[in-house]
Amino acid sequence: MNPLNTPLRPGDLVEVKAPAEILQTLDVDGTLDRLPFMPEMIELCGKRFPVSRRVLKTCYTGLNLYDAMRRFRSDDVVTLDGVRCSGTAHDGCQKACMILWREAWLRRVEPAAVQPEVNPDGRERLRARLKTSTGPHTYFCQASELLNATVNMSRREQLGTCVDEVRAGNRTIPGMAYGIATWLYWRIRRRILGEYARGRSTTSTPVAGLNLKAGDWVEVKTMTSIRETLNEAGYNRGLYFTPDMRRLCGGRHRVTGRIDKIIVDGTGEMRQLHNTVRLEGSVCGCDDLKLGGCSRCEISYWREIWLIRSASRHP
Repeated sequence: MNPLNTPLRPGDLVEVKAPAEILQTLDVDGTLDRLPFMPEMIELCGKRFPVSRRVLKTCYTGLNLYDAMRRFRSDDVVTLDGVRCSGTAHDGCQKACMILWREAWLRRVEPAAVQPEVNPDGRERLRARLKTSTGPHTYFCQASELLNATVNMSRREQLGTCVDEVRAGNRTIPGMAYGIATWLYWRIRRRILGEYARGRSTTSTPVAGLNLKAGDWVEVKTMTSIRETLNEAGYNRGLYFTPDMRRLCGGRHRVTGRIDKIIVDGTGEMRQLHNTVRLEGSVCGCDDLKLGGCSRCEISYWREIWLIRSASRHP
């Protein structure tokens, strides 16, 4: 079998195809099988990245927090190492989603291969095909179209995909076994004891701001202090404190940016956030909530009320 024709696997080096090649794969909406190629992706044409994961399943935050899992209709979607959406073409959305790539937009290359030059005119022709909104207050992107580009997965399908994740090279057998055990533990615990981080409030939860900015250092409060800011379902003003976030309690971490606005999965609505930041290296601990985890690696959102400004830099 020609290795250039086999499905991409984690670690494979790929090159984003030229704008003219990508344009040939898109429909009038700038999508391939309903997954948009976004303007933020154009500047990556001609550049090379290692494949991070095959996307065999993905979470969808607009549905039930624990059971919502989706899959693409065809197994041809991957993520690339460290390649997140900048949001520049979508009014500065700060969701920083991992960009999803159809294999038709990529080619496997050898490290020694000559890197091509990208025609600027080709970039503009591609840009003219792409849309960023569907109305005056709604946006068009991979997050907004995720529901349209995927189908729902049953619990049985999710379990079967755990095996496929190992075969695809996304996870090792011990890693997947640990992930399933983690999900099972939190599922049983939640049924017996309720939410791990639940608070006592049955009405509104408190608000506090630190006016943090990128580069600031903070200390994450103890779980005892954080519980005082949460309601009985584990939320502070609609933002869930996941069990995995407890790992950062008591530690000092660097702020990588504020999160003031994000595009909502499935609706395209831009939602405003307040007193919320992201911390270096902090991404969703999906094993705690989803059977077998997820490939989106969403950024974790931290309320400033859960943090203490650190007076000195991290040693």
